[in-house]
Amino acid sequence: MTLKIIGLPQDNNSSFMMGPALGPDKIKEALFCDASNMFSESGLDLGSEGIWEDAGNLDLKNLKGQAAFCKIRSAILDLLQKGDHLIGLGGDHSVSWPTIDAHSEIYPSLNILHFDAHPDLYDSLLGNRYSHASPFARLMESGKFQRLVQVGIRTLNKHQKEQAERFGVEIYEMSDLSKVNKITFEGPVFCSVDLDALDPAFAPGVSHFEPGGMSTRFLLDFLRTFKGNLVGADIVELNPRRDFHDLTAMVGAKILKELISRIFITNYS
Repeated sequence: MTLKIIGLPQDNNSSFMMGPALGPDKIKEALFCDASNMFSESGLDLGSEGIWEDAGNLDLKNLKGQAAFCKIRSAILDLLQKGDHLIGLGGDHSVSWPTIDAHSEIYPSLNILHFDAHPDLYDSLLGNRYSHASPFARLMESGKFQRLVQVGIRTLNKHQKEQAERFGVEIYEMSDLSKVNKITFEGPVFCSVDLDALDPAFAPGVSHFEPGGMSTRFLLDFLRTFKGNLVGADIVELNPRRDFHDLTAMVGAKILKELISRIFITNYS
């Protein structure tokens, strides 16, 4: 049993621009940057042997649609069946569909905690049901999940509002987070962090700038303190081609450290 980090370098389901496939390597590079150290805010030394392992990047070159979905899901499920816990590094948000779906095979009644500027509930976008704008529609229509809780949303249109009502999604829009600290989960939780949940001032290296987002501090505090059993996570939508001095990559690495720390302390210590 090991906590593994796996890169999922895919961006051919992006609707606006390419670049997120470069994200996994940039986050890993930032994690080991000499500008910081390997300690989490909980005091865990992530540089110590046995805390986590790098499972490398899954080879997704030239794969898209069902072929990419099946390869990601199979690779994730294989690791989970060995007793490992996983954090995926995207890649665009489409990689979350197979990643979370694989987790549902191991953790019945799985809850999903989703940070994003966008609900990603489109039935399809530009005719693509595998779009990075659609993973949570695919997951919720399966009927496998106990709850989907979305935090930081600030682009809710009519179609996605109807989708949210259809699937019983709990949405905490960025315009009113007054009750967000009351969120609690019964049972296992998978956390999906789209970096554009953050305000572009904190995370400029994303494909879709959406002003009015949360601060890095807010997100880190929430990840550390929310009530629930965190069993897996992913960090998606870093676009290094848009980044400024690797700022967003460093933010991604910081989030990764705190997710590793929480999963390790909860499940291994």
